[in-house]
Amino acid sequence: MTDLPTENSQTGFRAFLRSLGPGLITGAADDDPSGIGTHSQVGAQFGYGLAWTFVLSFPLMVAIQQIAAEIGSVTGAGIARNLRRHYPRMVLLFMVSLLLIANIINLGADLSAMGAALTLLVGGNAGLYTLLFGLVCIVLEVALSYPRYAAILKWTTLSLFTYVAVVIVAKVPWAHALRSLVVPELQFNAAYATAFVAILGTTISPYLFFWQAGQEIEEQHRHHAKPLCLTPTAAGPELKRIRIDTLTGMAFSTIISLAIVFATAATLHASGVRDITTSSQAAEALRPIAGQFAFAMFAVGIIGTGLLAVPVLAGSAAYAVTEMAGIAGSLDAKPLSARLFYGTIAGTTLAGAALNGVGIDPARALYWAAVVNGILAGPLMVVMMLIVRNPRAMGRIVISRRQIFFGWAATAVMIAASVLFLGFVMIGPL
Repeated sequence: MTDLPTENSQTGFRAFLRSLGPGLITGAADDDPSGIGTHSQVGAQFGYGLAWTFVLSFPLMVAIQQIAAEIGSVTGAGIARNLRRHYPRMVLLFMVSLLLIANIINLGADLSAMGAALTLLVGGNAGLYTLLFGLVCIVLEVALSYPRYAAILKWTTLSLFTYVAVVIVAKVPWAHALRSLVVPELQFNAAYATAFVAILGTTISPYLFFWQAGQEIEEQHRHHAKPLCLTPTAAGPELKRIRIDTLTGMAFSTIISLAIVFATAATLHASGVRDITTSSQAAEALRPIAGQFAFAMFAVGIIGTGLLAVPVLAGSAAYAVTEMAGIAGSLDAKPLSARLFYGTIAGTTLAGAALNGVGIDPARALYWAAVVNGILAGPLMVVMMLIVRNPRAMGRIVISRRQIFFGWAATAVMIAASVLFLGFVMIGPL
């Protein structure tokens, strides 16, 4: 009698782990170097004052990522292909162009941060390291089969636990920190509005929508399954798996984000550092557990998350471009049979790496990449909500009223935050 619950528990836990995939990887990729840089800057500049935004964004990011996943799983087509099928071509071109702009900027910021992190660790030329990291990511994404590559991405998420360790050991005033989750400390100025948009932009990012929809299609191909619109009787268990996977991934992402904010608030902000202008300053957040090895720990975290996020950024662009062209593209395809797909991966990655030549500081680039994502997400989310309510795309499968509410709520928050930010920009300088 005592063995049965343990066996069931292990079986249930193993089944849970097996159910994790696109949602977990998407959530982990959300905490890319851009996210780490943004949350470090927010913690240093405002302390715990913006922690409440993660409570606000969590249900919204769950809703919109679940919608992205269901678009892929139900229709068997990504977001761009659904746009191509059901909406004017100008809308498709506009949305894919926005995605490419945001992704290349984000790729440049992430790769530059990875190069700067390795320079902190071993010295040398950060520009050269940036290019080498770009080439490594291209080779891995092109050369490996999808099942092996997905497994590598899954294990890479473990690098994010570095930041959980930091917040456990750092001297965080927990009463203040936890109160900040539910009691907003509002400021009405451009810097606060910019930080608000940056947080939303790094938690609800355009590239994550395309990636998760594309990954659901990859999973269908791997299991030789049909789109749910063709097999509605099988939709129940599959949509449940998507909900669990997405909820787990977004919860993981939010916990890591809060850990970074709390750690930098307890260290940098508490010691009077209000503005992070170099990667070495952000590394100080790890000193409570790493001592003199803080820079090494920071480098490992940035490089590990970058190796996870850069392929996601490039891959999401590849899904969008090939779908826009009406050509099949897949990470499981051979390079010569999917030249546009892999060419887009290589092109966007190298374009991002080339931005390093502009001479901007990686820490600032990470922050502003998140702001750009926040501004561009709103229009794309409107289009996604139209797709998921379109019976020509979704067939007989109808999303719940709860999803509709939170999906439109997330869209409204993103647009409102962008309008607020642009309003402050027009009123005066940041």
